[in-house]
Amino acid sequence: MSTLNVIDLAVLDIQPASFTLQAGECVGLSGPSGEGKSLLLRAIADLIPHSGTVTLDGEDCRNINPAQWRRRVGLLLPESHWWSDKVGDHFPVREMDKVAALGFDETVFDWQVSRCSSGEKQRLALLRLLANQPQVLLLDEPTASLDPESVARLESLIKIYREQMACPVLWVSHDPAQLARVADRRLRLAHKQLQVAA
Repeated sequence: MSTLNVIDLAVLDIQPASFTLQAGECVGLSGPSGEGKSLLLRAIADLIPHSGTVTLDGEDCRNINPAQWRRRVGLLLPESHWWSDKVGDHFPVREMDKVAALGFDETVFDWQVSRCSSGEKQRLALLRLLANQPQVLLLDEPTASLDPESVARLESLIKIYREQMACPVLWVSHDPAQLARVADRRLRLAHKQLQVAA
């Protein structure tokens, strides 16, 4: 069970933001395009320079090896990056229950990444992230490229993971209906300030 604390986190022109993600909680983050939602997630993942403090179970991210921090605080980007052209090369651990939950079977590991659609890459990127068993999930529009059936599968898998691992989730989405389904509470980034959403 993990808790993520964000204290006066500021990046570029975003005003200092403070909030807590409790164990097992899903917090939705919305706001107009260009406000900095993705920047905020990247800062929490310690991928870009920022001020303020981010702690996981009381440990300051500045005191943790960056690669280790990013294993523990997993960020799913809208555009995934692949370092090998074979899907299976990216999966040292193959959790077939999760693979099946997202509509794939074991043959997916023989696929070439270059033949995957953007929706397939998005689902595979989530599987790759979950294989690291992160303690926190930062999801940046994880269903943007998916059809309705795949959206439902992904939402279900994340819910199961969150409940089993007591994993806090920060979920960015432009879809109010989605956030109504998945989030326990909501934040909104507008005018470069983080606010509690109605």
